[in-house]
Amino acid sequence: MVLKYRVVMSVTVLRFNFRQRSLCRLLAIQQHLMSSQAGSDILLERSGCAGVITLNRPKALNALNLSMIRQIYPQLKKWEKDPETSIVLIKGTGGKAFCAGGDIRAVTDAGKVGDRLSQDFFREEYILNNAIGTYQKPYVALIDGITMGGGVGLSVHGRFRVATEKTVFAMPETGIGLFPDVGGGYFLPRLQGKLGLFLALTGFRIKGRDVQQAGVASHFVDSEKLPSLEKDLVQLKTPSNTDVADVLNLYQAQSKVDDGKPFILAEHMDQINRLFEASSVEDIMQKLNEDGSSFAVKQLETLKKMSPTSLKITFRQLQDGASMSLQEVLVMEYRLSQACMRGHDFYEGVRAVLIDRDQSPKWKPGVLEEVTGDFVDGCFKSLGSNDLKL
Repeated sequence: MVLKYRVVMSVTVLRFNFRQRSLCRLLAIQQHLMSSQAGSDILLERSGCAGVITLNRPKALNALNLSMIRQIYPQLKKWEKDPETSIVLIKGTGGKAFCAGGDIRAVTDAGKVGDRLSQDFFREEYILNNAIGTYQKPYVALIDGITMGGGVGLSVHGRFRVATEKTVFAMPETGIGLFPDVGGGYFLPRLQGKLGLFLALTGFRIKGRDVQQAGVASHFVDSEKLPSLEKDLVQLKTPSNTDVADVLNLYQAQSKVDDGKPFILAEHMDQINRLFEASSVEDIMQKLNEDGSSFAVKQLETLKKMSPTSLKITFRQLQDGASMSLQEVLVMEYRLSQACMRGHDFYEGVRAVLIDRDQSPKWKPGVLEEVTGDFVDGCFKSLGSNDLKL
């Protein structure tokens, strides 16, 4: 009887703990959806001729959540049709970040319990990315501070991307079992040589003027001059893209921080172009191993830490994306996002990097050779009626 009682009690406790964890996840998702009910996470205002979007989650490094997306998108569309609005500016508060990425924790919690947020977040984020990429009026992103993942999606597809000495750019998704989404399959393979593939696979960070020299930013302006720049932009009268470019070019010419500094990867570009020109990720790893230089060894060590599944998906993503339109890329990336939601590595990567922070993810599969071509093909397959529609 004692043994039977203990077994029953153990099962009861396990069920209670499971329900409690599930409840906590659901509450976290609800909190995510309700966090901006008062509009405090996002500020939308008219200033002069401009519509100004301010990302206002400084404690979270302005991480993008679904509520923010659902406020930005309709306002962008409204301003696009408004004859009184001639230009759109987007910026972040807090001084540390423009936008450090998407609210991955909430998406992870949703995916674990099958909540629609794991679909809705990616779908609506990519729809917003496309709206920015096809915007009919000048769109200026002031990417002052950390700009990664979702923050890149809010900026890189716009006509003007203004970096400062505080800007830190990266697409670090292969380190959390994801892939460089938000249109990464479109803009990354269009950077010089194999730079985009290098950045996508390694998650390498570039800063300040290097962000412009890489081709991610269109302009560089000293951070302290941004308030003055913003004032001049909003005071323009029905500006064209040329008018906006003239103002940005003037401020860039006056910016002295790190002026004349060579691109951080300039001395390695020949190596990057040679070593990352390959038919597979395995081929890249072999080339890096054979090269043996300190730079190659460092990149090899980095790649060995990344999710093998993410590396293979990302390689194919950029390979295919090089000849696709932005819209085709976003449809492809939505399929990939849902493949990651069905898999293991995304949840494990978020656990290791963002939750437990032990930096020791246990990838499945653990080696490149076990990520089959058939599996990768499956990640790119149509979702039928659930495909992203733009």
